[in-house]
Amino acid sequence: MKKNILKEKTFQFSLEIFKTAKYLMDVKKEFIISRQLLRSGTSIGANVEESQEVLTKKEFIYKLTIALREAKETHYWLRLLNALEKESTTYTSLLQSCEEIIKILNSIIITTKKRYLS
Repeated sequence: MKKNILKEKTFQFSLEIFKTAKYLMDVKKEFIISRQLLRSGTSIGANVEESQEVLTKKEFIYKLTIALREAKETHYWLRLLNALEKESTTYTSLLQSCEEIIKILNSIIITTKKRYLS
């Protein structure tokens, strides 16, 4: 069975998001941003997983577009956390991973649209 890099990246990213949200809730007592981050950050991988079982390319693009929107929202929350902790680089790695996922999703969506919907 061929390894799906996007599925692996988004799964690992979800794990890191979960750990970060737990840290924010337990240690920082930050509940609002942590919940938003947890919701959007784990939704990326869930939508990528769902995209693997669709019936049409149109559905595939739709699911990945939702994943992309969630990735962009997650990126926003991570940027906000980073700005709130100016002297910390705690969220830098997550930001980089999120940016990489956004680039991959964009690329897949554009390529699929060109191939199958043109």
